[in-house]
Amino acid sequence: MSAEILSTHTAALFDHAVQRAAERLRAGELVALPTETVYGLAANALDPVAVAKIFAVKGRPAGNPLIVHVASRAQAAACVTAWPALAETLARAFWPGPLTLVLPRSGAIPDIVTAGGPTVGLRWPSHPLIQAVLRECGFPLAAPSANLSNRISPTNAGHVQAQLGDAISLIVDGGQSQVGIESTVVDLAGSTPRILRPGMIHAESLMAVAGAAVAETGPGTDAAGETLRSPGLLKKHYSPKARLVLLNWADEADLLRQVAARHLIPARCHVLAHTHLPSPEIFGQVYLIPHDAEAFARALYAELHSCDAAGAETILVELPPETPEWSGITDRLRRAAA
Repeated sequence: MSAEILSTHTAALFDHAVQRAAERLRAGELVALPTETVYGLAANALDPVAVAKIFAVKGRPAGNPLIVHVASRAQAAACVTAWPALAETLARAFWPGPLTLVLPRSGAIPDIVTAGGPTVGLRWPSHPLIQAVLRECGFPLAAPSANLSNRISPTNAGHVQAQLGDAISLIVDGGQSQVGIESTVVDLAGSTPRILRPGMIHAESLMAVAGAAVAETGPGTDAAGETLRSPGLLKKHYSPKARLVLLNWADEADLLRQVAARHLIPARCHVLAHTHLPSPEIFGQVYLIPHDAEAFARALYAELHSCDAAGAETILVELPPETPEWSGITDRLRRAAA
């Protein structure tokens, strides 16, 4: 049976979708919900049986922890054993929004959510639909991206339906995700704040608010180097069906030389470019993504979904600039190409 998709474009439809979603979640079921980053596959974060369904539907490794979504800073503080001043500072500056804070978890958070680790990632999302559902439920939601494990994250309801429509019963359509890639994850459980997963809130913005150094990379594991503290740390992740290749090229002739050196057939290659746009007559399809980090992030996953739907064998992506605002996008592309 295919998933039911609920629209939210009027006040009445919005309220109906919130009520239906909350009913399913209270019953221990899964619901795909929009967030500002990507669509999430939500379950009651305090119910280990419900959370186990997320892993089963996604085919997600048990060692890959989930982010817990909350409706307030107070709800976040109830999920942890410590809420340091820096957590309060960052939460006041960036919540609701695309920032996840990793802190020592409380006993209320089941082991399955954290992959058995001592910390939990918490985020207060800004999308009005998931905010309304969180308030209606009264409990936090575990909500990784609503896609099969390691595949491209969904940024609209159609993407969710294509991958999970036969495995879940309800998808709430809240429009296109406005950030487009997953949240920045910052580990606050150690002595030095560390970015475990870059996103559109980058290190310079965090340091400006924190008034202290924030390490741009962290180990991403516990002290023993065994338990992941955050999702998005696997080497291969966010991947299309097609092979993804990251390249820099000066012009069309340079791109064609690189394609020939890799023994690729241009007509079977789709190109995502932001600066040097090749001829669409030579390649399978050519997509122009704006040379602006925020606009690029909004468009990236949708364009990768389009390439897969069009049957691309190889996706050639023009490498982003090496500046802080592009760090989250570069991270996603490198994992997709692994």
